[in-house]
Amino acid sequence: MDKPREIVIHQSANRPHLLLGGDRELVLFAALLSAMLIFALVTWWGVIAGISLWVLAVAVLSRMGLSDPMMRQVYLRHIQYRPFYPAKGSLGRETASIPRRWR
Repeated sequence: MDKPREIVIHQSANRPHLLLGGDRELVLFAALLSAMLIFALVTWWGVIAGISLWVLAVAVLSRMGLSDPMMRQVYLRHIQYRPFYPAKGSLGRETASIPRRWR
């Protein structure tokens, strides 16, 4: 008992969920949109447009996945923040008036 206990965390339990190198949900949504385009138009140019949309979306999403696999979650968290948090003296205090141009 002279060394501390070690717990092995496997890499597969700590990896982000990627599909074709991009975020799984966005890749599947792009596939759904391109399939809808193909089956809604049912023409040769509709098939070409759907396949090109799919290839372009997978290329963009895989590049995004290489840059930061958690980029979608970071962006969704970012848009939830307010643009201005007024200063308070304590939790129960009223805030000072906020200038209109800051809202």
